[in-house]
Amino acid sequence: MADLGTGPDTGHGDRHSTGHGTGLATIQRERDHDGREAPAHEPAHRGGGPAHLGGGHGGSHRHRGPVAVSSFLTSRRWAWLVALVPLVAALAVMGIVGEAERTPSPTDSMPSGLDSTLGVELSERLPDADASTAVVVYQTTGGRPGISALLPDLEPLATDLGAVPAGDPGTGRPSTLLVSDDDTAALAVVPISGGSATDVANEVTNLRSGAAQDLPAGVETLVTGPAAVQADLAEVFQGADIRLLLATATVVALLLVITYRSPFLWAIPLLVVGIADRFAAVAATQTLAALEMAWDESTVGILSVLVFGAGTDYALLLISRYRDELRREPSRHLAMARALRRTARAVLSSSITVVVGVATLALSLTPTTRGLGVACAVGVVIAAFAALVVLPAALVLFGRWVFWPRVPRVEESAVVDEAARRTLWHRLGSVVARRPGIFAAGTLALVAALAGGVLQVQTGLDTADQFLDKPEAIAGAERIEQSFPAGVASPTQVVSTAAPEQVLATVEGVDAVSSARLSAQGAGVTEVSVVLDAAPGSAAAEAAVLELRDAVGQLPDGHVTGPEAEAIDEDAGAARDRLLIFPLILGLVLVALVFLLRSVVAPVLLVATVVATYAASLGASWWIFTQVFGFGALDSGAPLLSFLFLVALGVDYNIFLLARATEDLTSAGPRDAMLRALAATGGVITSAGILLAAVFLVLGVLPLVVLAQLGVIVCIGVLLDTLVVRTVLVPALAFLLGPRFWWPRLRGGATQTAGAAH
Repeated sequence: MADLGTGPDTGHGDRHSTGHGTGLATIQRERDHDGREAPAHEPAHRGGGPAHLGGGHGGSHRHRGPVAVSSFLTSRRWAWLVALVPLVAALAVMGIVGEAERTPSPTDSMPSGLDSTLGVELSERLPDADASTAVVVYQTTGGRPGISALLPDLEPLATDLGAVPAGDPGTGRPSTLLVSDDDTAALAVVPISGGSATDVANEVTNLRSGAAQDLPAGVETLVTGPAAVQADLAEVFQGADIRLLLATATVVALLLVITYRSPFLWAIPLLVVGIADRFAAVAATQTLAALEMAWDESTVGILSVLVFGAGTDYALLLISRYRDELRREPSRHLAMARALRRTARAVLSSSITVVVGVATLALSLTPTTRGLGVACAVGVVIAAFAALVVLPAALVLFGRWVFWPRVPRVEESAVVDEAARRTLWHRLGSVVARRPGIFAAGTLALVAALAGGVLQVQTGLDTADQFLDKPEAIAGAERIEQSFPAGVASPTQVVSTAAPEQVLATVEGVDAVSSARLSAQGAGVTEVSVVLDAAPGSAAAEAAVLELRDAVGQLPDGHVTGPEAEAIDEDAGAARDRLLIFPLILGLVLVALVFLLRSVVAPVLLVATVVATYAASLGASWWIFTQVFGFGALDSGAPLLSFLFLVALGVDYNIFLLARATEDLTSAGPRDAMLRALAATGGVITSAGILLAAVFLVLGVLPLVVLAQLGVIVCIGVLLDTLVVRTVLVPALAFLLGPRFWWPRLRGGATQTAGAAH
């Protein structure tokens, strides 16, 4: 159980706190003690109460399994092997196997079964389906008219780049350049042969280099189009994993140093969790490859943040309990065995809840979202293994000197136990206990005020809004929108198995279509490129796509795809995922809490507080995004991912708090049990929450807006849950309801009376 403090266990093990001399003598005795297989005082632990190792006359037979496991993992004989073998094996797998690789599919991030996705799948049957296009924008410096006068100089340059005929400038012959009506820009369409993302990026790089050469005076170029967007996306992710890893490790190291105030201790959990993080990336991608599931560049980044955050949180809980046990037990091996046994249940409950939560993403319509769910589930399992198996064994390899300068000593136990009763968290709990109704109402009012912004949230980002820094491809698309008819920068595609003439006639009969041309044909498939008479991302563009779909739907296998159609379907797919996964996650978490707490009322209230925290964090984040960062909308996937992480991770802290309270529930009564739990867990859970919030905020070093939005929402939610909900609201509800909070685990007022007598 997750007893993270020093409160109610003072009656157990205190016999070790007298007659042991100085702290140095205590450490020396530990060395002498650790050198023997059967310590002289060990039998005293085998026949005691609940704080002892279990077994013997007083221990229950059902505890012998956990006792044997924890003792084996932390024993002097085997600890070095338990620590080193997994770490060496992980490093070997990382070096020999490495992360899996895959060739991205055009439908990886598109919701399965929707119209635009079906259209892309049908277009894969076309000859040269892997080919793409780039658009070279020639513009006059300062936007002055006169580009048409430079066509004799620009056309040979465009032809050398491989541009295809794009229009008739009035000379009676096709031209590779399409001139804008305002005479400030001209376009050249250049086919890109396609292949892997690296091949496309290399071709676009060469195209940009060639397009910038031998230009007439007063002319500049920009390269945009689908191939350029793909290349820029690959470029902004170049080295992003390393930047994310370094930023995350730096934040974790800094917070661990502040938490432990030791120049040595922080390195051990950081090393263990860091290796677990890199191994999780290998294991997750190899698992996805074996299951033939999709993932992208952001999958490993989100996985890394989750493993670092969850793994370090579990480490904080374990080390906190280990330090407390070292004040009661001269042997660090026995102290760690006891700490591990008491921490394991809460950590396992937490990790199982997170695994079940992220696994629900496997029900998403979007392939990369399904892959993210499986990857995160693998990562959390590895993080829990590292915290419960590798880290305890690694810590006991070092003496208690690793806590220097605040080395825990046995004779400090009584002093520390008395100080624990005067901590900030115990005093705060006492204040809340005196007026629980006022504090519950106040925190609910704060949460409701923050959640008010949820009603204004809009979802759906245009391609131009998905990057934190504007790449050249986006700048080029915006330049096209300035001088060419609406829709030229992002044409829509119609795909069908009907005859080309029939498809073209159907498309041209739609009022919202500005122009249409046959762009590809083969293998019984026809593709028509359509320019809509509406600005990209506007309500008129959405209406135009829906009108076009109504007409094309009469054709055999008729589908509408392209940026505008894909954005509509992405929103529809995200809405469907939220409708299915939101209640499923809440139901699974509720069931897990009922089994853990053996209560009904408390789990329902905890789930309700987590939902309220999510709404408040989303509302507060929306204000930050619109008023500070200038975002016009949330990415369609941000609400689902942030809800998932906040529910799965946010409920963890309530698990740690209430699991600790259940240790004293029957002996001290619900009021004192909650006060002791607050005193014992307040500091470590707050540290864990701040660390997790900071780690998710590090997602902002990656180049996509969706990751920055996810990081901010989760950061605010975790801080709100840690500092307000878990600290004030949940205890206030527990104090207000008394035994009813724990129903049916506690019935009536007998325990309340017992707690007062205690």
